[in-house]
Amino acid sequence: MHRATMRPYKIAGKWYYPTLAKVGDEQRGIASWYGPNFHAKKTSNGEVYNMFAQTAAHKTLPMNTMVRVDNLENGKSTIVRVNDRGPFVSGRIIDLSNKAAHDIDMVKKGTAQVKLTILGFNAKVATTQAERNEVATVGKYYVQVGAFRRYEGAKITQRKFKLILENKYDVIIKEGYFEDQPINRVWISGFRSEAEARDFRENNGLGGAMIIAE
Repeated sequence: MHRATMRPYKIAGKWYYPTLAKVGDEQRGIASWYGPNFHAKKTSNGEVYNMFAQTAAHKTLPMNTMVRVDNLENGKSTIVRVNDRGPFVSGRIIDLSNKAAHDIDMVKKGTAQVKLTILGFNAKVATTQAERNEVATVGKYYVQVGAFRRYEGAKITQRKFKLILENKYDVIIKEGYFEDQPINRVWISGFRSEAEARDFRENNGLGGAMIIAE
């Protein structure tokens, strides 16, 4: 999975958090393409960019993810392998090679509304059920910011963090049992990777908070 390329990275002051995905996941947004100015230069995973190959740049998908790109404006499609990071333009979700852009007839226009569908990983398209289940999402990550016997205490902490976070992340109360007694845990949710949860914890003075994966 190119562990080094799954680390969080910062572009123009914004952090990006590469995360795993599963076969069948879909995204919709704007596709763009890149070509001559980058041809023969290094991509984010160390390969040499070839604008005539079936490749693409994506901000967070693992390297070597196989993606079908459907042009929603004309019905044409192509399959690409992710080997680079980008595009770092608001609203755009994938940057196609020149070849892939030709496949879906968007070179002249420059951008197109597309749907992305994950087909496989490690440079192969999943064809069996076992392959479709081979790489699944890591799950959801949470940062625990409180645990209370009384539900009212959990609600107070929940409201406090909701005001602080301003809808950037959700704050939930997870009811359970600890030492055979009810417990109400307050979790901040919405992290797509352990690295993102850890980064949030460190940047918000929550060094003692637990990170939970489900």
